[in-house]
Amino acid sequence: MTKRDTDTETAFSFPVKVGHISANPVQVHLEADEAECAGLARLWRVLAVKSLKADLKLSRWKRDGVRIKGTVEAEIEQACVVTLEPVASSIREEVEQVFLPEGSKLIRLMTDGQGEMVLDPDGPDIPETFAGDTIDAGLLVSEFAALAIDPYPRKQGVEFSGHSEDTGAEIIRPSPFAALKDWKKD
Repeated sequence: MTKRDTDTETAFSFPVKVGHISANPVQVHLEADEAECAGLARLWRVLAVKSLKADLKLSRWKRDGVRIKGTVEAEIEQACVVTLEPVASSIREEVEQVFLPEGSKLIRLMTDGQGEMVLDPDGPDIPETFAGDTIDAGLLVSEFAALAIDPYPRKQGVEFSGHSEDTGAEIIRPSPFAALKDWKKD
């Protein structure tokens, strides 16, 4: 389990024992069942999750870490932000995440001496930490899918009617010195 498990509701879970992962990558196929899809729809606040599946490779990373790499696919239904009618969306995301046990020397090597991570914005994501001997690959899959959800889904061809953008051209702002004009008279 990752540290995030205690902070978030887990609607889709696939615990992986770290001790069972070797240097040779293991292929894993995950697929959410009907109850898990319903739980994910509630968690993500969408109308429905039709499917969620992932094809992952699990392998050792360095000495004590684990790398999960693969593809996440989902079919969801959301409410259009204009008409509130259902809109079907497809998600396809590439996943790559490294997990390290809490207290790993590799985590300490990635800090700058004051305990702050030194990050390269163009580089890979920082490793996640896990406690115990289990990582939840299902939680990772659901998080990557959730991050790919369109926050403003719109049915194709639908526009806001009667909406006009305010350009700010009509606003007349008083001079900043207008307040000082009366101050000098006192």
